[in-house]
Amino acid sequence: MQISRIVPGIIILFTSLLPASLGFGVTNAVHADDKDWTLVWADEFDAGKTPDPNAWEIVKGNGCPALCGFGNNELQTYTGEQQNLRIEDGKLIIEAQFDEVYTSAKITSQKMPGWQTGKIAMRAKIPSGVGTWPAFWMLPDTNSFGPWPKSGEIDIMEHVGHRLGYLHGTIHTEAFNGMLGTQKGGEIYVPTISSEFHDFAVEWTEDSLRWFIDGEQYFEILREKTDGTAEWPFDQPFYVILNLAVGGDWGGQKGVDETAFPTQYEIDWVRVWQQK
Repeated sequence: MQISRIVPGIIILFTSLLPASLGFGVTNAVHADDKDWTLVWADEFDAGKTPDPNAWEIVKGNGCPALCGFGNNELQTYTGEQQNLRIEDGKLIIEAQFDEVYTSAKITSQKMPGWQTGKIAMRAKIPSGVGTWPAFWMLPDTNSFGPWPKSGEIDIMEHVGHRLGYLHGTIHTEAFNGMLGTQKGGEIYVPTISSEFHDFAVEWTEDSLRWFIDGEQYFEILREKTDGTAEWPFDQPFYVILNLAVGGDWGGQKGVDETAFPTQYEIDWVRVWQQK
């Protein structure tokens, strides 16, 4: 979610490993008692009225002056106000609103040490509406290999409202990014993405990244023996980001429907496992 995802004239690799007839809506497809994984951290959003301040940092503003529009020409200003960010009925609610200006919310797990490899997952219901751009993604704790995109980005879930139902999983690196026309990503159509809760996950090992929806893999990237940090900058800890952007170079590619607001990104839980 660092810069524009779609660049005119660039072909982006998208693949799917799921049969077209696969059904969605599997309940709790990602389990804490998985025999291959140990749960190391979770937020179930069952306590308090706002995100745990020991775990989550609240991003405020519109990115200015350092990175106005967060590098994507996004329209929203992030706040920590109750109308944009709250816990309600055991769910984290990120709500985008429009009242002359767009407001929304973004939180990161930068207050905690990051994770290097693991299974990172959330259960959520994604907002609809042209111009919405919710994401569940990761950036490195430190830019060990240089500024973005050299130190990498892992997008576990992205969705843009003008392509309702299409789930995206992507990486950005020095060698593989939209500016070069080499971006690597997968997509799959999930017809109930905005009407039902789904489990979104990435399994990250030393040599692979695999994306899942409701426990079913739909995309993978394998590390090649010849890969250096330009291709694989993922030998370092990363932190989690949850946000709902409005407009932007990708999210606003078909404009923004003002009547779609307010709209909610509902997150049931976020969990992290590591291999036993």
